[in-house]
Formats: sequence, C-alpha cells, structure tokens
Amino acid sequence: MALSVHTFAGVQVVSVTKALAAAGNYAANDVLSEHASSGTAWTFEDVVKKNGRTATITKAMAILETTALTPRIVLYLFKAVPTSVLNDNVLNTALLHADLANFVGWIEFDAMETLNAGDSVAISTSGTNGNVPLEFSCATADANLYGIAVTRDAITGEAAGDDLTIVLFVRQD
Repeated sequence: MALSVHTFAGVQVVSVTKALAAAGNYAANDVLSEHASSGTAWTFEDVVKKNGRTATITKAMAILETTALTPRIVLYLFKAVPTSVLNDNVLNTALLHADLANFVGWIEFDAMETLNAGDSVAISTSGTNGNVPLEFSCATADANLYGIAVTRDAITGEAAGDDLTIVLFVRQD
C-alpha cells in the first residue's frame, strides 16, 4: 500500500494506492483490497492536522490502473478500522452494526471512464451524486480515516496487481 499526503491551496490531499489481489473476476458488491485472505482497511493518514478534529471531504477520485473498465465504486469511511470484511474479492459486509459508532459515511463514484490510453478514472464532487461534500470528525486520539472500497458492479478483464488509487481532498475546519 502506498500513501501520499500533501497540502494544496489549504486542502489536504491524501492518496492511497493498493495493488488489487484480483484472483478472479469481481462480482457486484465485492471488496477491493490487496489480499484475498489478509486484506487491510484503506488507511487515509493525517486527513486532519490534529487528532479528533473535524474536516470536510470536498472531492474524491478513484483511479484504476487499466483501461476499458467501468465499475462504480463505493468507499465506506470510518474513524477506526472496521470489523467488516476487508479481504479482496469477498462479498462486502459493511455496514455492520458493530461499526456504527465509528461510521463516518460513504462516497460513491459513478462508472469509471477511460479518458485516453491510460487508466480508468471516476471523480466525485459536489456536482455529482457521490455524497460529497462529506463532513466528518476523526477519533479523539487519531488523525486518520479508514475505508472499505467495494465494487457496485461485476468487473471482468482486471489483472492481479492492478493498482487502485483513491484520493481524498480534505478541507480543514
């Protein structure tokens, strides 16, 4: 998993990349993660400047390292690592009642598009139906958010090791 954090024009930009296990085709509502039996949460580090602070996600992007794939993706976000299934290519169990106290919300990405010969991309902003802007607060002793990425559609044609990058644009309160 690769992480990148930087600030641009007062907005914290947090990017996480995972090489998807993709041991087989994805069914609708499967988890997208890096391992089929020991997947981890998507960890967006330092989304706020101090532990427990509030902020707003103003834009989000999902970039898949291949062309001609058009899945819709939903990203469930939490203040702590969720107890829901995190393993790749397994039916999603979020949102579990056990995770409600830490649930922040979700971001939906419309169907991905290939804009050139490169990756497939989807962007969620206030002008889309993606549930953005999304206000949140981090846990009292934490500055991170934790996520579960889930495909809303079956995916065929993916390859094991394809990178999925999710970028959050966070305005600090």
